[in-house]
Amino acid sequence: MTGFKVDILKADQLGEAEWEAWRAFLAANPALKSPYFRPSFTRVAGRVSPGAAVAVFSRGGEIAGFFPHQKRGSAIQPLGAPMNDYHGVIARPGEGPTLSEVATLLGGARLNVTAWVGDTPLGEDRRTVQVELGDDGYDGWYAERRAAFGKFFKDKERARRSMEAELGPLRVERGLQDPKLLDWLINLKRDQYKRTNRHDIFACGWTADLLHELLQTRGENGFGCSMAGLWAGDRLTAIEYSLHAGDQYHFWFPGYEPSLARCSPGILLSMDTMRLAAGLGYRTFDFGFEGEHYKKYFCNGAHVVREAMVLKPGIGSAMSQAAVKALDLAGEGRGERLRASVRRRWAAIEACEVTTGDRFKGAMQAAGAALAKARASSSHRVPA
Repeated sequence: MTGFKVDILKADQLGEAEWEAWRAFLAANPALKSPYFRPSFTRVAGRVSPGAAVAVFSRGGEIAGFFPHQKRGSAIQPLGAPMNDYHGVIARPGEGPTLSEVATLLGGARLNVTAWVGDTPLGEDRRTVQVELGDDGYDGWYAERRAAFGKFFKDKERARRSMEAELGPLRVERGLQDPKLLDWLINLKRDQYKRTNRHDIFACGWTADLLHELLQTRGENGFGCSMAGLWAGDRLTAIEYSLHAGDQYHFWFPGYEPSLARCSPGILLSMDTMRLAAGLGYRTFDFGFEGEHYKKYFCNGAHVVREAMVLKPGIGSAMSQAAVKALDLAGEGRGERLRASVRRRWAAIEACEVTTGDRFKGAMQAAGAALAKARASSSHRVPA
């Protein structure tokens, strides 16, 4: 027994007493600063995402926490997955249910989380990275990073001059809310997914609808979404879609013209967006998971989150462990390395696709891509 009671409601069924408790929990827990935890995000995603609900946890008759989520068959995921970059129980520190208790209370066959905020022994650590501005703002940050990584930033300054000489004067605009610009970005991302053999998270429709709905939303404490764009002459070269609230600015979906990759338009846009947004009072610029090479030059802060799959005891758990062992037998740790990649691919497919048929189709495509990647890796090994 967990000691908690749970009620499952739709977001629009929560009353003012629940929303007031929600806001109080955010104010009391510094770990929940991300815009993903704001009521406005849950309200919008709760309307758009299929199978959306909010778990309301209580103990002793008092609300103890909330967990916005969605169901796909017997699986449970954070609300807005696979696009939700931070999730967890919205509660005062140490007072809400743990990850394992959430899985028990919700009763699904499987609970998948990719960026759980909160202490848990389950799963594995992942790092997200941020730019944290000090009292001297953007200019101070740029001076410090340029001194530490001179070659990288000098290269970007040259790229800026080169693009301007080739295409015309550069112009950056932020706070953009034109749906046509968002469609341009989504098409860029879909082309990118196709080129890199990744699952197209926008093919299902509701994920694009979510970005469009959020773009038109203005919530409390400055919650909202907007885009920034970089033009060279009359040519649009890059767009970045971001989520923001309070002094937090979360870079969410970047896209740029692939033919201009040599000029790094996406990186130039991120820098100019930070410069402009810093003037409006934003102090934390979140770049999500570490990985892309440029982030190590930009970011001076990091948070640890947890990635985990919590399985209901029984045949599903046993079969999962057997599959992991079979992958490990592939030798030289290849199975272990593939496991995280395959798991993340499947989590994205399962979150996007609402029907069993579409999930199966996506899984088959992902399995083929993973196998081709493994074979290519093996063929490039140098014999001992």
